[in-house]
Amino acid sequence: MTILKRIAALSVAAFMLAAMGCASTSNQPSTGEYIDDSVITTKVKTAILNEPDLKVLDISVKTTKNVVQLSGFVSTRAEMTKAGNVARAVPGVRSVSNDLKLK
Repeated sequence: MTILKRIAALSVAAFMLAAMGCASTSNQPSTGEYIDDSVITTKVKTAILNEPDLKVLDISVKTTKNVVQLSGFVSTRAEMTKAGNVARAVPGVRSVSNDLKLK
């Protein structure tokens, strides 16, 4: 029985250490935040590509803590505004930093 208790205690300790490794810090998002940001990034990219007024592949999307950053180049101010509006409409997006530039 003693060996079984030791193995159980070691297993619990290993699990606790692994769980602490998934916690977020001020500089690094937690595993859950990273996955949420990845999902939002994918949804924003898809929404931009599916928008008929935006025939642009030069837009990069990065998400950190539900804040979307758009960067890259567009041809007109209308495309710049449209890309920002499309990104804001995606569920889960808290805000959008539109750093797009005109060609």
